[in-house]
Amino acid sequence: MTLLLWGAPAALLAAGCWRLARAPRPAIRRLVFLVVHLLYRLRFRGRRHIPAYGPALVVCNHVSFVDALVVGGASPRPLRFLMDRPIYESRGLHWLFKLVGAIPVDSERRDPGELRRAFDQVSQALRAGEVVMLFPEGRLTPDGEVRPFRRGLELILARDAVPVVPAGLAGLWGSWTSNRGGRALSKWPRRFRARVALYFGEPLSPEAAGRDRVEARVRALKAEADDWVAGR
Repeated sequence: MTLLLWGAPAALLAAGCWRLARAPRPAIRRLVFLVVHLLYRLRFRGRRHIPAYGPALVVCNHVSFVDALVVGGASPRPLRFLMDRPIYESRGLHWLFKLVGAIPVDSERRDPGELRRAFDQVSQALRAGEVVMLFPEGRLTPDGEVRPFRRGLELILARDAVPVVPAGLAGLWGSWTSNRGGRALSKWPRRFRARVALYFGEPLSPEAAGRDRVEARVRALKAEADDWVAGR
């Protein structure tokens, strides 16, 4: 009887490890989904707008260092995402970022060929039918507002004409992972179970996904998400 009681959990654990080894990204996405639900009171809208299959870009405003976790956890499909190389190479976390398929990118000033290599990886992912997430502002917002989009979105679409799904994120400004009240990650966490909203919009065709239009759509979605976070 004791063998049976211990054997069943062991078998479940072994099955879970086997599944993680065979398909790590879907399993990690589900784990991330659970973690972000424990940390925040989340509201998602429009997840159906992420195509069920085929390549796509998800474009979102950038508020904090956990944005990718929230967007990735909300997505019904695993996402590839671009991230700063210094964070990608963080001691203790590099293995995880590599496992989930993060795409590192560094400034052209430090490495002139880095941007081209990152775009090559984005192209490879899109041509393999994957979904790639992009923060076109290029850095965390310094004031909680959406900053002007950089030209990376247009450069990607010039190489690979795929649908673009805009997304607006609200509720993470003021967290210890944002730049409010000091540099991100330099403060102690003070909020728990804060309201966080992530709204996805209808996909835009690559022909209609000009930088200004996508930015305007992200701003509008963020404004709607802000209303829910503020209880309006």
